[in-house]
Amino acid sequence: HNLGMGGAPEEDEAGSLRGVFVPQLRLGGQVKAALDRFREAAAKGAALVISRQAQRFSELLAEQGVAATMSSAEESGPSLPLRGIYLLDDVYPEGWTLRLPDGYEVAVFTDTDIFGWKRPVRRPPVRRARNEAFISEVQPGEYVVHIEHGIGRYLALRRLVRDGVEREYLEIEYAGGDRLFVPSYQVDRVSRYVGAGDAPPALTRLGAADWREAKARAGRAVQAIADDLLDLYAARLVASGYSFKEDDGWQHELEASFPYEETEDQLRAIAAVKGDMEEPRPMDRLISGDVGYGKTEVALRAAFKAVMNGKQVAVLVPTTVLAQQHYDTFTRRLAPFPVTVEMLSRFRSEREQRDIIARLIQGDVDIVIGTHRLLQPDVLFKDLGLVIIDEEQRFGVRHKEALKQLRKEVDVLTMTATPIPRTLYMAITGLRDMSSIDTPPEDRLPVWTYVAQWDDSLVQRAIRRELARGGQVFLVHDRVRGIESLRSRISRLVPEARVGVGHGQLPERELSSVMERFAAGEVDVLICTTIIESGLDIPNANTIIINHADRFGLAQLYQLRGRVGRGAARAYAYLLHSPGQGLSEVARQRLRAIMEASELGSGLQIAMRDLEIRGAGDILGRRQHGHISAVGFDLYTRLLAQAVAERRAALGDAAAVQGSELEAFLRPLQPSLQINLPLQSEFPESYIPDAALRLALYRRLAASRDIGEVDEFEKELRDRFGPPPPVVETLLYQARVKVVAESLGATAIGKEDGQFYVRMDVSWLEGRHLQELLGGYGRLGRGQVWLTPPDDRDWRRFLLWALREILAHKREVRPAAPLARVRSHHRSHPRYEEGLEPDPAVM
Repeated sequence: HNLGMGGAPEEDEAGSLRGVFVPQLRLGGQVKAALDRFREAAAKGAALVISRQAQRFSELLAEQGVAATMSSAEESGPSLPLRGIYLLDDVYPEGWTLRLPDGYEVAVFTDTDIFGWKRPVRRPPVRRARNEAFISEVQPGEYVVHIEHGIGRYLALRRLVRDGVEREYLEIEYAGGDRLFVPSYQVDRVSRYVGAGDAPPALTRLGAADWREAKARAGRAVQAIADDLLDLYAARLVASGYSFKEDDGWQHELEASFPYEETEDQLRAIAAVKGDMEEPRPMDRLISGDVGYGKTEVALRAAFKAVMNGKQVAVLVPTTVLAQQHYDTFTRRLAPFPVTVEMLSRFRSEREQRDIIARLIQGDVDIVIGTHRLLQPDVLFKDLGLVIIDEEQRFGVRHKEALKQLRKEVDVLTMTATPIPRTLYMAITGLRDMSSIDTPPEDRLPVWTYVAQWDDSLVQRAIRRELARGGQVFLVHDRVRGIESLRSRISRLVPEARVGVGHGQLPERELSSVMERFAAGEVDVLICTTIIESGLDIPNANTIIINHADRFGLAQLYQLRGRVGRGAARAYAYLLHSPGQGLSEVARQRLRAIMEASELGSGLQIAMRDLEIRGAGDILGRRQHGHISAVGFDLYTRLLAQAVAERRAALGDAAAVQGSELEAFLRPLQPSLQINLPLQSEFPESYIPDAALRLALYRRLAASRDIGEVDEFEKELRDRFGPPPPVVETLLYQARVKVVAESLGATAIGKEDGQFYVRMDVSWLEGRHLQELLGGYGRLGRGQVWLTPPDDRDWRRFLLWALREILAHKREVRPAAPLARVRSHHRSHPRYEEGLEPDPAVM
């Protein structure tokens, strides 16, 4: 027979091999037991090990003096009968043992048998969620912020006739019943109001000084934040850290053993972390990602890289339960490698803790995972190179100060399930290194969420339905008191269920034992407090019942719900409140929000009211909450981004801002552009009937950064809604004019007596150069440029062409350099009448 990658011998005679195949035993990551099984199989015939860790097994066998033959997948398989151990670096579903009548055996071992890994299935790329979408979905009656006019209440989209042209406007109500009508091309200056609490904001009085003063106060506050960020940034730039080497063979082996297909976001985050580690300055990177999106794998690869460079790693987590889970994950994944992993938490006895600390000092422990116990003064390292912090916001002020000091000395990687708002990300980009994992893992399904009163029959049905499909249940109670009577109640309702209790007041050994038994499937229903809130990963637990859900914060509810639905099975969450008790309005809104935010990656949506603001407070400091409430989250972060950009420019880092996404983010803070052109431009109801969708699309179009984005937007419109009617084509034309005019710094553009004016700073422009650029169709005025089209019937194409020519010239001219010096580098511009073909994207 021939034993190649086909796996099984070919049958020469029908039925001759029937009954001689035996499934391979699972070894659960026990490498020593695996080596023993290889030798036992080889003694009876042959062992064929098909593994991504083949090279490592070869080294381990050699250390024991056992010979093994390495083979590649391209070679034809060795012929039977064969003897000894054969190693093949590849993947194969599951192993088996072939027993022949004469006692000869061939045993095939795979990663599934040895470690429990299965071959990842490649999947098509998933389109990343648009974080900005939620900000656009403003409903009538909700609060909004206009950058120039302040906080108002959005009423509706209104169609009005102004200067003989009909357009759609946003109608916003202000204090005293005043109304503001915002043209659709300025919708990017309006954002949904998100404060730092549940209290509704006071409406601004139009034209009063209150709003200017509130913006000024917030502006002064962000100056201090920007200074602190710059100080930390500057300290990191001058600090000398350890420059880790590039990946070695073992790093590649570890990564090949990952049992899932990495998402694009994960790969980007991993590459960014490794790049930081290979730099000489200390790393300080934040990995943000929704619950269960694969942050731990990023941390594990970083830790392994540090150990391969001879450094020690500390993994800091907020709870003992999470420490145990990370310890199990790291131990299982790193089992084939000579890496020593230990845990330091109250799950360890005093004697065990002293022993671990002594081994840390001697350098005999490579990775230590623990709670704030790791920050105690008696915990010392021989050569600490990397600190990984999970959910830093859950640590106290004193612990955070200790972590702040660490950032100046060693590489620090922080992970959080608190989604970072896009606006906040833009504000501090370049100062704090950040990566966001937004793509859900493959096969992940949204959790079905129900809100109801506690009802014994409902709870009984929910638990029995989960147990019937072989699953497990979390039952979360809001306090330790009463948890034992709840256990008795559940045991009475579902007597066949094995019920366990876990909370922070249990003795360490008892809590550790119940969590281990639940993870092993020996407990069906775990009745617990919020001790399970962070990071716990039990793929077989797919129902969670939260008692007194109205007493939990929105962030807590979201994190608790994230404990289920971590595999391919559909998960269920029941948010229950006491029967006969009325819910407060705040609790009602909270439960409604968590129920509606059921899509994958809804963390950002949840957060704009609760979770995300908590994240802002953690990054920026609690004292900023008042300023966030005063001007709204979106404007606050733009002001912060502006303060940071000004300081970076002062440090000679202006290039990082110019022409970047950050520059477009800051653009709404410039004086607003008034477009006074005779253009009827809108999304008519006949083209897009839904008003909320029209508003969202107006906002996206108004926020376009360049003509390329407008072109992509037009393609999307054609794909979703069909060929655009003339008024939509005019709207797209207006958007192209807007992005070019804003890049010029223009404040107004309009038509007067057959000519077009563009009000802007013209100090950098000379009249004769304008003549050369536009072939006599432009002249310079005081604080403006005048443009005269050669043919008034074709003024649209002419106007956009002229604006683009002036912008191209401005980008070539350096304000500090005389114009004469750069003219020789100026490209020649064709005169307008020399035949620019009509541009279909403009017409």
